[in-house]
Amino acid sequence: MYEPIRTKSVHTMADDTSYPHRSRGEELDIQLAGHLAALLALTDELRALSPSAALDDAAEQLAHQVARLRDGVRPPRSAVAAAILPHSSTRGRRPQPHLAALHQRAHALAGRALVVAASRADTAAAILAAGRMDAHADASRLVGAP
Repeated sequence: MYEPIRTKSVHTMADDTSYPHRSRGEELDIQLAGHLAALLALTDELRALSPSAALDDAAEQLAHQVARLRDGVRPPRSAVAAAILPHSSTRGRRPQPHLAALHQRAHALAGRALVVAASRADTAAAILAAGRMDAHADASRLVGAP
């Protein structure tokens, strides 16, 4: 009445050793490097809009941590230029950046990085992420974020 199953179960196929597996620690390293690299990109954008020595230092620390997690491969750095809007109301001026929103996004990314760093017990990355959270929270208050 029923035909026998001729293919392997998906459960037995999952145990196949023909593809590389990563450990939990390696996966967390990849995730942490991604969060820190995204935070670095936002930091570079903030540096372009409102240069400061504190942001320069933070960017270098972030780049160092990303390189450490990626076995010495330095992350790409962004050079951000604000676009000129074609509207006649701007009359060739550059639009005002939304610094508060950028600081809020950076704060959220630093929080994600902190969670991953804590779960992988990476003290250096956790301290850096917590420091960036504090800095972006303070900056958000200064530029008038809700």
